[in-house]
Amino acid sequence: MSKLLTISPSPHVHTSDSVNKIMYRVLLALVPALAWSVFMFGFEAIRVTLLAVAACMAFEFLIQKFLLKEVPQITDGSAALTGILLAFNVPASLPSWMIIVGALVAIGVGKLSFGGLGNNPFNPALVGRVFLLISFPVHMTSWPVTQHAAVDALTTATPLALLKEGVKAGQPVSEVMLNLPSNMDLLYGNMPGSLGEISALFLLLGFAYMVWKKVITWHIPVFVLGTIFIFQGALWMLNPENFIEPVFHLLTGGAMLGAIFMATDMVTSPMTVKGQLIFGVGIGVLTVLIRNFGAYPEGISFAILIMNGFTPLINAYIKPKRFGGTK
Repeated sequence: MSKLLTISPSPHVHTSDSVNKIMYRVLLALVPALAWSVFMFGFEAIRVTLLAVAACMAFEFLIQKFLLKEVPQITDGSAALTGILLAFNVPASLPSWMIIVGALVAIGVGKLSFGGLGNNPFNPALVGRVFLLISFPVHMTSWPVTQHAAVDALTTATPLALLKEGVKAGQPVSEVMLNLPSNMDLLYGNMPGSLGEISALFLLLGFAYMVWKKVITWHIPVFVLGTIFIFQGALWMLNPENFIEPVFHLLTGGAMLGAIFMATDMVTSPMTVKGQLIFGVGIGVLTVLIRNFGAYPEGISFAILIMNGFTPLINAYIKPKRFGGTK
């Protein structure tokens, strides 16, 4: 069945970039963090990543071919990227069948049910991640200890979970901090967590590469991380015994992964710089609120999905000036 070709009004911008190039550059930017995760978790990191990628590509092929009756498009890198981002958002110990379920929800519900690439209002990998978290909370919060941890245990709580449990039990933050990793350990990823949660330094390397290649701009990551730093810093200054210093929040959880690789999704984020400012600040504020006052120790996944829902409104409210137009 032929599709109508829609031509937008001039001016037309010509570029050598394509969906394939953009997707594969993002995949390349994730390689340092993936390599570090394999170093920290060993074969389990490889298992989770390969299974998530294979499942996402398989479901995209099967749904497009047999349900949507379309020519499958699985070589553009978007399904593979969804798979890697899904793998980065789950524990390395997650059972294989749960990874497959998460991939089905990410591709089938989060992406193709809305019309496929370019039409999905929410980040597909986060849709799969949140579904798994709500459906299988025990497995999704059982974090394996890294191969290089100096403890004799199989699983343990993440630094954010330890902080939240301690504060909830009435311990002052200064006392809870005695059991938390140092900021240097957090930067290098010497802590329990998901594949993409322990690689802050290597995610920043990926960020630098994508900005250099002009895959993304710096605006959304800086607005998200800057808001987290300022808002959390204000809470910390007001009550240092109930709130921890802001650098801790930048280096833990999925803050770096979410701000750099999830919130910058071109389809689900605003088009203008002013819109990206509102979008990034909203994610940062919601993340801090959920982490400090919500039921979950981590909050950036929910924050990004909530702000994804506001993206159409932001785009409608803040429109770029039309070429040749005047006020």
